[in-house]
Amino acid sequence: MLTLVLSSLFLSFFIAISFKFLKADGDFTLLSKKHVKREEIEDKVIWITGASRGIGAKLIISARNEAELQHVKKQITGKHAPHDVMILPLDLTLGEDYLREAVEKAESFFGGSGVDYMFHNAAFERPKTTALDVTEESLKATFDVNVMGPISLTRLLAPYMLKRGRGHFVVMSSAAGKAPAPGQAVYSASKFAVNGYFHTLRSELCLKGIKKGSVEKRVSSERCAELAIIAASHGLKEAWISYQPVLAVMYLVQYMPTVGYWLMDKIGAKRIEAAAQKGNTYSMSLLFGKKKE
Repeated sequence: MLTLVLSSLFLSFFIAISFKFLKADGDFTLLSKKHVKREEIEDKVIWITGASRGIGAKLIISARNEAELQHVKKQITGKHAPHDVMILPLDLTLGEDYLREAVEKAESFFGGSGVDYMFHNAAFERPKTTALDVTEESLKATFDVNVMGPISLTRLLAPYMLKRGRGHFVVMSSAAGKAPAPGQAVYSASKFAVNGYFHTLRSELCLKGIKKGSVEKRVSSERCAELAIIAASHGLKEAWISYQPVLAVMYLVQYMPTVGYWLMDKIGAKRIEAAAQKGNTYSMSLLFGKKKE
């Protein structure tokens, strides 16, 4: 009788967890946090490249297009950003001297209080293509924005944070930086590279007051912003933000790599074909779809 009761409880628990997993838009650790730790971000200076919505703090927003930044500022001032929003046009490809000036400007905003959170959100991705069709121009353009720019900006900003004894770098990465991404070889390589750098940086500087979190994302901008700031305010070292089936693939590659890589090998050619036809490259039909006659 006891065995039957325990089996029923286990089955009920398994069904509940499975249902929650199927509906999840983030990993279980992230979703368990539920709310932003307001005390961690109130009155803090947050610098966001690839600028997005506000999050209730002192904001510095950066992107190449100043007109778009002005539009974002109008949208978020007051409602999502109680303080003034500072605009800092930024092109991550223009080299270290240019980026050094940008860092100095960011540090001087809000009375010189300095940057508390640096959100690396800018990204560059070309249309999907096979790994062998990648051009040198595409390779350089992708790595300049996705790898060289964030790393250079971090190297220049980190000394200010170290001097204050505090600071956070939050990297908006991609599932393509955790698992194979057929059709996105260069983009995937750039995300693996930046993940490797920032995980290493965290290990080197965490005892000196500098924290780093990586966020793998594929949901709406609004939901992603909400979950990203939850992850950052709770100090999560890594968080996954995505719907199924991407989330399931990430778990498989992380914890059952042989199965995960087998799965990606199975859908690889189909995904490239779907991309060429401008179809859904995240559809379950890539795995279970019928074979062409």
